[in-house]
Amino acid sequence: MTETYFQTDAYRWEFGSSVAAREDNRIALDATAFYPGGGGQPHDVGTITADGAGWQVVAMERDDDRIWHVLDRAAPDVGTPVHGQVDRDRRYALMRTHTAMHILCGVIFRDHGASVTGGNMEPLRGRMDFEFETMRQELIRDIEEAVNREVAQNRPIRVQILPREDALRIPDLIRTRISLLPPEIAEIRTVDIVGLDLQADGGTHVANTSEVGPIRITRYKSKGKINKRIELALDERPAP
Repeated sequence: MTETYFQTDAYRWEFGSSVAAREDNRIALDATAFYPGGGGQPHDVGTITADGAGWQVVAMERDDDRIWHVLDRAAPDVGTPVHGQVDRDRRYALMRTHTAMHILCGVIFRDHGASVTGGNMEPLRGRMDFEFETMRQELIRDIEEAVNREVAQNRPIRVQILPREDALRIPDLIRTRISLLPPEIAEIRTVDIVGLDLQADGGTHVANTSEVGPIRITRYKSKGKINKRIELALDERPAP
């Protein structure tokens, strides 16, 4: 089983580990800070170095209990000590974007009771679909003002990993219309924007809403009778 640093410390950009398994140009490590992707958040990229040589991490894959790092050429051998370096600016942009989407989700659920029907993101841009029957420009302006008030609240963001039965006792933990949690998952990771939004989530987030910066709603459109899409964008900020 790969130890996953990203689950408890999203700001860990560098780490030491060793190669636990190798298949051609991909390796599984004993531990990693590279996020493998999921829940609409793309995988990390970066570099792996060992014995003076370097490899680009160009993709990530997951199967069973292992996380695989897909490299740009033939991978180092099993047992090789390695140093990993996540592309920190890209990771931080994704952290800010993911938190912005949770702020949007929290505001809409609190103010309008609308569930999420889908979502996706890239660095500094994201989109979410909600169960809205109607959506007007005036409503979008109100939502944009509300999410930016939450950014300015400097709300802390807390991550916990809970036994499944304890997590599922939390009201409204699952914000998607259909639960996407496989039944075999024994522990559930929760992300809490304190005072606004508490959800089951596996991705990386910033520590405080103030780090997100201004959120701009750039577009909205209908995706069906009761399915409306909101797209957002953030400004660039360097990683700390």
